[in-house]
Amino acid sequence: MVFFLALLPLRSRSLSPIKVTEVPASRTSLGFDRNVYPGDAALPALRKTFSFTSYWIGPPPGEKQSDWLGKRVLLAAQGFGFVVLFNGRESRSLKDAVDARLKGTLDAQRAARSAEGEGFARGTVIFLDLEEGGRLSATVHEYVRNWFDGVTKAGYRAGVYCSAIPWKEGNGITITTVQDIKEHAGSREIVYWVYSLACPPSPGCVFPAVAPPVAQSGFSGASIWQYAQSPRRKEFTAQCAASYAADGNCYAPGDSGHKWFLDANVANSPDPSSAK
Repeated sequence: MVFFLALLPLRSRSLSPIKVTEVPASRTSLGFDRNVYPGDAALPALRKTFSFTSYWIGPPPGEKQSDWLGKRVLLAAQGFGFVVLFNGRESRSLKDAVDARLKGTLDAQRAARSAEGEGFARGTVIFLDLEEGGRLSATVHEYVRNWFDGVTKAGYRAGVYCSAIPWKEGNGITITTVQDIKEHAGSREIVYWVYSLACPPSPGCVFPAVAPPVAQSGFSGASIWQYAQSPRRKEFTAQCAASYAADGNCYAPGDSGHKWFLDANVANSPDPSSAK
């Protein structure tokens, strides 16, 4: 299949300012992420616990569209900060380096256009969601680098969501996906959101008044740490299994009816994607 790439200019528009409730700089902030928008009625209850939320500007994994689109203003009015997300391609969908280069650039354009259309200012961090763990192939790295460069060229900042879980390669060698990406990123300035779920250091599905430091993720360069997922991954969470609901999911303290299972995060900012 031949791919044709049309380089179209981004539309300019007037952006209304977003007011985000600040917390003291010395504290970390709790946030949640979900593939599916929890619904307008859920926001007041979730805001009691969380300072920020994920915001999918493209279809999440396994979905054909994002139902977060059009919700930025409402979420901002509730005081939420944002982690802006765009789903990356799986390795099996990348044929070779040329294909990866084209798709990386094309997806970066799509991410930038969607972010602009949702009212996110230039300078906002857009995170590329990479679900695959371990060492990435050369083809995937080609895709990732071109996505980073395309997003940056469009005036946004590049981030990546990836694993900080050690992957055993044999002969005593281990690698984490985030280390692998950093080593291949060169001089690019990338914002890292990592998931690391082992208990400890993860506290499990809990939401302490003083959130744990992001550095406990095991990657010192992380800005966000996803420390709990729904459903829980049993191979990592045996020591904190009791902190999850009976169905294995993680729920906010105010969700007594268990309506909105979620992933739990801590960040160095109450608005991790905020434009500088």
